[in-house]
Order: sequence, then C-alpha cells, then structure tokens
Amino acid sequence: MMMFTDWDIVRNLLLAARWTVLLSLIAFFCGTLVTLPLLLLRMSRWTWPKRFISAYVALFQGTPLLMQLFLAFFGIALFGIDVSPWTAATLALTLFTSAFLLDIWYGSIRALPKGQWEACRCLGLSFGQTLCRVIAPQAMRIAVAPTVGFSVQVIKGTALASIIGFVELTKAGTMLNNVTFEPFKVFALVALGYFLLCYPLSRYSRYLEKKFNAAHHH
Repeated sequence: MMMFTDWDIVRNLLLAARWTVLLSLIAFFCGTLVTLPLLLLRMSRWTWPKRFISAYVALFQGTPLLMQLFLAFFGIALFGIDVSPWTAATLALTLFTSAFLLDIWYGSIRALPKGQWEACRCLGLSFGQTLCRVIAPQAMRIAVAPTVGFSVQVIKGTALASIIGFVELTKAGTMLNNVTFEPFKVFALVALGYFLLCYPLSRYSRYLEKKFNAAHHH
C-alpha cells in the first residue's frame, strides 16, 4: 500500500486547486462574454429577444447546476459528440454564470434614475453614447459588489464538476481519501482550501458594498 504523508496530501490538493481557480476564471470570463450581448438585447425595445432572455434566465437559475453539468456532459454525447469533462464543466458553468450576471447587471442599470436617459436624449446623445458615457460607469459601481459576491458561488459550483470526472479540489479529495482512508483529515483540508479561496472574496464584496453605500449617501 502506498504511504501518503501529510505533505503529499496538501501538495496534491494544491495542484487540484489550480484547476478549481482556472475553471472559475474561465467560467466568469466566458460568462461575461455571453452576458454582454444578452444584456443589450434585454435593454432593447424588441419583445421577442426579451422573452427568450427571460426564459433563458429562468431555466439556468431555476434548475440545479448539477443537472446542468449532467446535461452538458451526457446530453451532448447523445449527438455523437465526444465531450471532455473540461468542456462540459466550462459550458455548464458559463451558462449558469451568465444567467446570474445578467440579472445582477440589468438590475444595476435599472437602479439608476430614468431621468438620466431622458436628459441624455435631450442633449442629443445616442443610445450607445448614453450607455457608455453615462449609464455604464454608474451601473458598474452598483454591480461590482454583488458581482464579486457571486464569484464565490461560482468557485463553490466548480465542486460539482467532480461528479462528471473533472479533477478539481473536491474530486482530488475523494481520490486521496480512497488511498489514505483518512476522510476527516482530507476533507478538512479540502474545506480549508475552499475557505481560503472564498473568504477573501466575501470580505471584499462586503467592503465594496459598504464603500458604495457610503458614497451613495454623501
């Protein structure tokens, strides 16, 4: 039987934590790329895109991420397309992330007084100019705290990717436990890993929220 020292366990978990961080970053980056065009469509006057986007948000917010991962991994395979756990996890987490970011950012834009749009129209600014120069900078200040807060949910969500065979922190913990037979030690270290990743982001989100509220009240 292989002997695993405490350092071996920690080293393997640190290696797996890289994939947790990388998957989170990719999901957030790709989620942003998906969200921006949907956000513009949601702000448009067309009815059909708005209905489609509402259904999209309801679907991905209203179903468990675990089921979305299963569908991405096994569902696409039904069409004869070979999907790696990496691809399936990236796809599912991107769609999941975009559905929530869309609500956060759209809500931030809606939180601004409508009079600003009208004032810009009176000044002869186009929709694009109003959005880029006036609305977006203010909306970003409102959105940054909940966006950072949501990133914690994305990091935690990567743990579910272990179900489809993606080796990140949770999967590595399960594999190490099968070798060492020390579940308390292994999963305590896994929990510590998630805490070290998520706690600073949670604190930063709260700090940004207080900072924005203070600036808002002055």
